Formats: sequence, C-alpha cells, structure tokens
Amino acid sequence: MITPAQRHREFVAAKKAGTARSAPEPSRQRNAYELMLARLDEDKRRLHLIQSVERKIAVKREILPVYAAWVDGVLAADSGGQDDVVVTVMIWRIDTGDYAGALTLAAHALRHGLVLPDKFKRTLGTLVAEEIADAALRRFAAGDPAFPLDILTRVLELTLDADMPDEVRARLIRAEGLAQEAAGHPQRALASFQHALSLHDKVGVKKDIERVQRALKNLANEQTAK
Repeated sequence: MITPAQRHREFVAAKKAGTARSAPEPSRQRNAYELMLARLDEDKRRLHLIQSVERKIAVKREILPVYAAWVDGVLAADSGGQDDVVVTVMIWRIDTGDYAGALTLAAHALRHGLVLPDKFKRTLGTLVAEEIADAALRRFAAGDPAFPLDILTRVLELTLDADMPDEVRARLIRAEGLAQEAAGHPQRALASFQHALSLHDKVGVKKDIERVQRALKNLANEQTAK
C-alpha cells in the first residue's frame, strides 16, 4: 500500500510527465515514469508466476489501487503520449470487471492514439470491444441478463471509428442486442441482431432474431386483442 503523501506525489508527477510529452521530457518526469514502469514490470512478473486465472484476477484487484494516483494524473494532464502504465491498467480493469473504470482509460487512449504493448497482436480498440463483448456474452450464455447495457453502448460509441474485424464488432453488437432485449426493448434488440448478422453471418444471432420476432408478434397479437 502507498501512503496519501505518495499518492499525491505520483499524481503530480504523472500530470507533469503528461504535459511534458510533446516536448523533451525533463529528467525528473522521465524518471518518475521509468519508476512506474519498473513497478509495473515487477507486478507483471508476479502475475506471470500464477497459473490460476481466478487468482490472477484477485491479485490484479489487489495491485490496481497502487496505480490509481498515476492514472489520475495522466488523465488530468490529458495531453496524450504513449503510457504503458495507463494501457496496462485499462486491460487489468477489464480483466477484473471494472468496465466503467476501463472505459474511462479507453476513451483517453483512443483519443490520443495510444497503442498496446508489443506482445498484443490486436489494436487497442479491438481489444476493448472484444474483451467486453465476450465478457457480456459469457454472462448471457450463463443465464445472467444483468450485464449493463450502458457499458456496451459506451463501447460501441468509443470504438465506432476503430478498425477491427467485422466478427469482433458483430459480437459486440450482438451483446448489446441481448442487453436491449433484457432491458425490455425488443425492437431495438432486433435491429442490433440484424446489424450483427449483416456483419458476420456466423455470429450466432439467428435464434436471437427468431426469438425476438416471436415476442414482437405475440405482443402485437395481445395489443390487437385488447
């Protein structure tokens, strides 16, 4: 754990480092970022030694608050510049289910053109869309309809102009359709399912479309009978 004084120093250092990215970085700001990267590398090594995915997620939840001050400072500066700490924290927030927190960082990263570390083969926008869509689809497949619609809508908005495989965007749109259906918006759900199908015919929405069309037909019959 870090003290309030350390948090304040890291916030200030991150903000200064962020505002200096467009010019040669003073050694103090550069060293502050390098210290954060060193801490990040140490935590990555710790995670690499853990085989259990569940345990990795628990450790990430434990680690993430340590980076909060730095991330807040970078967001406050809002000046761009590649920051692997911010990008990694974004990924870890997705992994731990903090989707709102992850999207705050995704918005910053996409706006400023940040990229993923070299080991990732996907673009940043593709990763955000795919990981959150797949998390939602797993929840729906397990019979849990409670994945937040606003999160999926926000991902669609943030990644609207991002280049990604059609299959990935189709899965995201299908997930939003399922959330629309769960929220009681069958007509919107149907439009999402049809859009997903137009992007990728194997996205798995054909039964979704049939189910919603039946529901809409039944609703129309009920209204006619009144």
